[in-house]
Amino acid sequence: MDVEKKIESYINEHKKFETILTELRRIIKAHPFEETLKWGIPTYVYDKKNLVGIGAFKNHVGLWFFQGVLLKDKEQILHNAQEEKTKAMRQIHFKDISEINESVLHSYLKETIDNQKKGLSIAKNKPVKKVVLPDEMVAFFKEIPVTGDAFSKLTIGRQKEYATYISSAKKEQTKKDRLEKIALLINQGKGLHDKYKRDKKL
Repeated sequence: MDVEKKIESYINEHKKFETILTELRRIIKAHPFEETLKWGIPTYVYDKKNLVGIGAFKNHVGLWFFQGVLLKDKEQILHNAQEEKTKAMRQIHFKDISEINESVLHSYLKETIDNQKKGLSIAKNKPVKKVVLPDEMVAFFKEIPVTGDAFSKLTIGRQKEYATYISSAKKEQTKKDRLEKIALLINQGKGLHDKYKRDKKL
């Protein structure tokens, strides 16, 4: 399956936000980006640099500018989802197609390409150690993106605790039961052993 069909398939899989994703894709493709699929989401490249991405979550569609901190953002619509972790990336969230201002997005996309042509960029954050997740967790987060997003914001230590908790289960049903159990804690930004650690300090 070629890239275009894969992206169309991605959009079709997210019926709730299919119209928004289609409209954002149309607007982005009016600019000289190379359309590809990275990290499971439509990503737009210029001069071999990942500059823009779109993705559907439980309650919104996100439009990412990988070097968004360099944009003038005259409309004050960009925000940083992870203040302490992300230096350059900025996002815009859409819950309804009426929130899309095409002329504004065109200006932001043009500025993004102009900045790349000028060689402007913000250095990436220091590499963050990644936790190897068991396949069951990967599949679970793909099915419930909001929990996967919440998991990505946890500390590495907490992520390791959850990964070990799931991988240590021998039976598939046990792993499934444990995933259902920890989803609420993850969505609340809590670690698996937070209560134990708090009680221990008392």
